[in-house]
Parts: sequence; C-alpha cells; structure tokens
Amino acid sequence: MKATGLKTLVAHYIEDRRLLDKSRLQLVALSGGADSVAMLLLLRDLGYRLEAVHCNFQLRGDEADRDEDFCRSLCDELALPLHRAHFDTRAYAQLHGISIEMAARQLRYAYFRQLREAIGAEAICVAHHRDDSVETILLNLIRGTGIHGLTGMKPRQGDVVRPLLCVSRADLVSYLDGLGRSYVTDSSNLVADVKRNKVRLQILPMIEAINPSFRDTVLTMAAELEGIEQVVDTQLAHYAEATELSIEAIQQEPSAELALYYFLQPRHFNPSQIRQIADHLAASSGSRWISPTHELLSDRGRLTIHPLEADAPRPMRIPETGRYSYANEVTIRLSRAERDDRFVLPTSPETVALDADKVRFPLIIRRTQPGDRFVPLGMKGGKLVSDFLTDQKKSVWEKRHQVVVCDAEDQILWIVGNRIDRLHPPRPPDRKTQLKSKPRIWTSNLSTH
Repeated sequence: MKATGLKTLVAHYIEDRRLLDKSRLQLVALSGGADSVAMLLLLRDLGYRLEAVHCNFQLRGDEADRDEDFCRSLCDELALPLHRAHFDTRAYAQLHGISIEMAARQLRYAYFRQLREAIGAEAICVAHHRDDSVETILLNLIRGTGIHGLTGMKPRQGDVVRPLLCVSRADLVSYLDGLGRSYVTDSSNLVADVKRNKVRLQILPMIEAINPSFRDTVLTMAAELEGIEQVVDTQLAHYAEATELSIEAIQQEPSAELALYYFLQPRHFNPSQIRQIADHLAASSGSRWISPTHELLSDRGRLTIHPLEADAPRPMRIPETGRYSYANEVTIRLSRAERDDRFVLPTSPETVALDADKVRFPLIIRRTQPGDRFVPLGMKGGKLVSDFLTDQKKSVWEKRHQVVVCDAEDQILWIVGNRIDRLHPPRPPDRKTQLKSKPRIWTSNLSTH
C-alpha cells in the first residue's frame, strides 16, 4: 500500500471512531519494531502532538539495548521526547508467580498509565494491527473464551488506543519500505516458544494453506459478532454491577453461563471457573471459588461476591472506657453508669448493657474464630457461635466477618449487633457497663481492610 493511501486509511479510522484529539498530547508506545515505528511516523505526519515511551525488559541482552538505542536515535531525529524505563522482568515474574510474558505486560502498562497521567497525555497509542487481532481471536478460541473473545481487539480500551487495527503488518512494512525507513526485529518473535508465536508461525500458515483469505474471514466474523455482543451487553450489563445474585434467577436466564460471565469476568474469574460454577449451580450451597481479586460464595440459594482481604484484622484491646473503631467495620463506645431508677435497659441490638462487676478488662474486639462458644441470653446451654449465626440466617461471609467483644480471658460477652452472653446481663440496680455500637450495614462493597 502506498504511503498516502495508508495515511488516509488510518486518518479515517481514527476520525470515524473518535480515537484521538489533535489538540491533546498523545503517548506512543515505541518498541522499535516495524509496527510501532510506522505508527509513530503516521501519527506525526497526521499532525498529532506526540511523546514516545520505550521499555527495556532486560530479557534479550545486547539486542534489547540495541532496540533502545534505535528508539532514542529515531526520536532525536524526529525531535520527539522519549521516555525510557528499565525493568528486572524475571525478578518481577518470580516474585508474583507469573509468566515472563505476563510480567512484561503488567510492568509495561502500569508504567504507561503512570506516565500518561504525569505528562497529561490523552491516550496510550499501541501498534496492534489486523493480524494481531486475528491472532488474538484464535488464541481466545483456543482458551475457550466467550463471545467477547471472538470479536477481536477493540480500537479503544480505557486509555489504550489502537489506531492501526484497520491495516495489516504487510501494509506497515510496505509503508516503511516506501519511506526508506529502517526498524529493528525482536528475535524472540521468530521462535515458536509461546502461544502467540505458535499461532503466528505455525497455525495461521497451515490454515491459510487451506483458505488463503482466512484472516479476512475471521475479521468479517468478528465484525458480525460485535453487533451481537452489543445486544447481549445491553441485556446483561447489569450483572457486572451486581454483588449478589439469586441462583434461581440465573438458572432462568437463556444462558446461565453467559449471565455468570458478565457477573464474574470483571472480578477476574477465568472461563474455566465460570463454566464450573455454571455446571454446579444447583448443588453449590456452601461452595467457595477464588479469583486473584475476589471470592464467590454460594449460600442459601444466593451467590455473593466480595473482594479478597490481604489479611484479617488483628484483635483490638480496649483498656478503658472510650470510643474505638475496629478495622473500619464497627465502632464501639464504652461507658460506665449507675443503674438506678432512671436507667432503662436497652432494647436495640446495637446497644447492650453488661454487669460491670463481671466484666474483666482489658476487653478484646475481634472477629469470630472456629470453635468460639458462648451462652446466648435467653438460652440455657452453650452454643457454638457459628451455629448461633446459622440459626440467625447469617450468610457464610457474614459469619466469617462477624465481630465479637470478649473479656480479658477471651470469654465472649457480645456478638456485636446481635446477642450478649447470658452470664453478663446487668443485675438489679448496680453499677453497669454500657456498650454502644454503630456497626455498618453488611454489604459486599463494605471496605474490610
């Protein structure tokens, strides 16, 4: 494709999809390869204000340094600012237990976003093209993703913009050749050692031997599916914001798995997990599933989703009267008073009165623990706290996050917001300790850090 024709095509693509504003600064991800070099030159010739960014992941020795030197020389020639970052990618991958490819991706985009905000750029421009979109669709098909995975790369995802999805890699190489521009080649892209490289170097050539127009066929299918995707998004988008779902309601959907996909995919559950959950909805009570960021609980015919906690809050000591806030979950106000004729026993579950002579300080505020027991007021015998909360129709998550107040010997005095221990009610007119709490409403979006 001639340079003028390619530039016109890209210009129309950007304009039609309103990807970039010429009055705003744009950040260009520059690797030194043909794709990113062509994007930098195209956007510059189209009149956009640009700054470039290059990442050296220190994975390819001298070759990585060569790429960085090339990018610096190119930006010097074009009088464009170049931001550079160096990462110990292998150490990061090992620390987080992820692949080198995933580590590089996380490091790259985290830095891009920080830099974009720092320089006030509108978008991060990346050089994905038509061939990359085809590869992504095939990879998603292999992984078993839903309809979203079959619609290919999007021109915009948040602050990431892909202005070259309308052209192929061959078009970009031809464009650079016509300008007499050089570029570098990442040798790791020439080895079929990772999934994307295997698709590019092995699978696609085999398919194209059968259907030479396969890439166009895939992109046509993706365009058709995109319309269906928009309809489905409109019908099921509310699941993405939900924090609790009725299992019966999900089962009544035309596709329970698709509804669960909208519910769980934004919380980083993978397709395999979602299929498993969909297959076991009817018999899932008491089940728990974990994603990197959330946990899903099935209890009493409902699914609830909650962010994962890094660590459970540590117990808090209460040495004397006063106001205490525990882990952003409950606020306790402790006071002493004389029980006389003017005193009225509290009736709200959020306020309790205990016999001061029977309470041994310091008090302890903590979450319930396995094996916790107390003697609920109104009952004769002791009871496991977990069984008591089950009788109170508390969910698995509510039981796990239930806060209790204990005395110095770890004897439970109060299931906060619920019931006190039978051995500690106030005696006839005497001194007493009054506890007042303002526990937050138990909702899935409650911060528990």
